[in-house]
Amino acid sequence: MKQAASERALEAYVEMSDWALQSSGASIDLQRTSETYTCKNDWFWRFIEFFCTPRSPDRILQPDVSPGNCWPFPGHQGQVVIRLPARVHLTAITVQHISKEVSPSGTVTSAPRDIAVFGVDVDGEEETLLVTFMYDVAKEAIQTFPLKNAPHPRAFSYLKLLVKSNWGNPKYTCIYRVQVHGKMAKPNSLN
Repeated sequence: MKQAASERALEAYVEMSDWALQSSGASIDLQRTSETYTCKNDWFWRFIEFFCTPRSPDRILQPDVSPGNCWPFPGHQGQVVIRLPARVHLTAITVQHISKEVSPSGTVTSAPRDIAVFGVDVDGEEETLLVTFMYDVAKEAIQTFPLKNAPHPRAFSYLKLLVKSNWGNPKYTCIYRVQVHGKMAKPNSLN
């Protein structure tokens, strides 16, 4: 059963453009992103040494969502800022975590819960709230959240994903994948 669930997670995809793929030029703005959780004092992760290897935030920009291949940050609140490869009029955000059936611990308490997404200007001075939502661990592993005014009239080069809470893990929160959907701004557009 775990193998079948894992295969479904690896095969699943969203049929929309993804502006947050590292292979397409997206990257993480490390200056504005939370630090990475290190599990050196966590007996469970030390027991499974493979999963204790520090994972950088750029993991969320890659399609491999196999168990343990996530970016963990300490506690239940944190943020990641994604530099998009182009200016984009955003339409939706997709967040992915693994299901408890494939989780090494049998739980998904480290999954993000309450999330806010902001478009950010190049200097990081101005943030525009685009959407707030709850990632529901009782639903499918891949969940897409449309923006209220999609496509957003303003194009953004950066996106900030702010996790406000997780599903109960006091030590860390794991993000497996974030996809950013929208339409590329016209080259001469100043929006």
